[in-house]
Amino acid sequence: MNGSEVLQAPRVSSGGRWLQWLAVLGLVYVLISAVSMIGSGFKAATGGQAQELFEFASNPYVGLVVGIVATALIQSSSTVTSLIVGMVAGGLPVTIAIPMIMGSNVGTTVTNTLVSLGHMRDKAEFRRAFSAATVHDFFNLIAVAIFLPLEIMFGFLEHVALWLSTFLIGSDSYSMSDINVIKMLTKPFVSAVDSVTGMLPGTLGSVALIITGLVLIFAAITYIGKLLKVLMVGKAKEVLHSAIGRGPITGIASGALVTTFVQSSSTTTSLMVPLAGSGTFSLKQIYPFMLGANIGTTVTALLAATAITGALAVSALEIALVHFLFNVFAVVVIFGIPLLRNLPIIGAEWLAGIASERKVFAAAWVLGVFIVVPLLMIAASMMI
Repeated sequence: MNGSEVLQAPRVSSGGRWLQWLAVLGLVYVLISAVSMIGSGFKAATGGQAQELFEFASNPYVGLVVGIVATALIQSSSTVTSLIVGMVAGGLPVTIAIPMIMGSNVGTTVTNTLVSLGHMRDKAEFRRAFSAATVHDFFNLIAVAIFLPLEIMFGFLEHVALWLSTFLIGSDSYSMSDINVIKMLTKPFVSAVDSVTGMLPGTLGSVALIITGLVLIFAAITYIGKLLKVLMVGKAKEVLHSAIGRGPITGIASGALVTTFVQSSSTTTSLMVPLAGSGTFSLKQIYPFMLGANIGTTVTALLAATAITGALAVSALEIALVHFLFNVFAVVVIFGIPLLRNLPIIGAEWLAGIASERKVFAAAWVLGVFIVVPLLMIAASMMI
């Protein structure tokens, strides 16, 4: 399958497009409502004692692993980060949530790597595809290696995000003159679901509300992605071919733009893997696009944060902003410093060279980065 085949979208009539755009708006409504459900259910289920419930993740390395594994299994960082926003709204401390957010950035890259395995029959093609997939891995791993220790020592991202969130919405909530449009719009749907799950005894009702919210988030993001691929992939193709070859800044901007439209960094970055395998674009051309996709995917969590009201609204927006700031600062630092800029490319080309000769190393990389190393990190952190 070549790059042009990947980026082709079926033609849709103008009437059909309007219906699909209405469906997208409806699914966005479901997404925001679902995040609100998780926040309410989580708060009720824990009785406000979320810190105790997640004591196991108070170690930042364990939190990082939770984010990596959850996202690798679900294969959607948008779903995981939306869930984390809902959990923060239910009382999960931001300091515990931040490593989880960083982990979700690493976990989402597994999709690219799995897509690249489809090129294994052709050695040269696989080498190009695998390097394009793993350059994303290397960048996100380097970003975590730089920013997680800084966050543990100084809380830099947390402080900046807190300042921005209070600056944007004040110290208490999103409410303006005691009127919150988002809450007013979502309340009927959330209340209807709550009344059904509330029939269950004890905390089962709250747990059912959380599970319902999670299922709705997953379904909404999945179908939003499918609809937007049909509606926007043709535009994405135009953006790719007109912007990627024009330089790194344009590549980053186009990656952020396309991912914002498609609402899935896994989708947009996976589109690039076949293009690299076929030789349409070089690794150096694709690299900035991958970085832009990291930034574009943060829009989902920011959107999800609008569902939260009350005293924890600031915390919900804060963790969404942490996701955004982490990716922006990672691009500025790693791509902006010449000494660091080429490290992901060097690592990806080295690994692809080995994996193209011995395919077992490709499997070892996937299992090692997304399963073995996370488990070793948990074991090591518990021994300290």
